Amino acid sequence: MKLEARSRIQDQDQKDIKYMKAAIAQARKAYKLGEVPIGCVIVYEDKIIGRGYNRRNTDKTPLAHAEITAIKKAGKFMQDWRLEGCKLYVTLEPCQMCAGAIVQARIPEVIMAAENPKAGCAGSVMDILNNPDFNHQVSVKKGVLQEECSKMLKEFFLELRNRNKLLKEKKGS
Repeated sequence: MKLEARSRIQDQDQKDIKYMKAAIAQARKAYKLGEVPIGCVIVYEDKIIGRGYNRRNTDKTPLAHAEITAIKKAGKFMQDWRLEGCKLYVTLEPCQMCAGAIVQARIPEVIMAAENPKAGCAGSVMDILNNPDFNHQVSVKKGVLQEECSKMLKEFFLELRNRNKLLKEKKGS
């Protein structure tokens, strides 16, 4: 590989890390609320134009996913529902609802950290993002800061199980 091409790839890798760290910061906001720590940012021309984090329990709606919130904010910024030319960074592989919204928004690229073997729709359970029957397919890059995001999710669910166990024990006594 030529030096110039390698340099471009390294520059993009550094940008991917930078923006995934911004998505992780969003996930930490969800964690502080007691929500599953999932965060998302949408980038256009090297600027974050949409941010979101999971708020399903807080807002009492299944629609309050990180990606949906970020897509809404990015659409307002772009003054269009089409988010062509944008990149979506997310800490966990999108579910079917979010993957569908990504396709509908015409987002060309998704960069994700951790895979979701139980509900992921960017290749784990199914691949909505690259279904050839749809009129839009999405380029997917996996594994950016995967360990950090997986660790945060594991810690959250361990704390949740321990908290639920204590509540159950209190009710029983």
